[in-house]
Amino acid sequence: MIFEKIKRLIADELGIEEDTIELDSDLSEDLGADSLDAVELIMAIEEEFEIEIDDSSAQKIKTVQDIVDYLEDLV
Repeated sequence: MIFEKIKRLIADELGIEEDTIELDSDLSEDLGADSLDAVELIMAIEEEFEIEIDDSSAQKIKTVQDIVDYLEDLV
């Protein structure tokens, strides 16, 4: 499931517990990601799913749900 992979990636990148990550979690406000964390997370997602996320799409990603929706749209 995409959400489970995303939870693992976010937990690894941000150094937080997976059980603190929900679909409606805001990456910066709820999970504490700063702009560098966001860039590193996007790169980790690109590597994990073997895709490339363009800058305009990356800037729209604010929540975990945004990531899941983006990836589901690719399938």
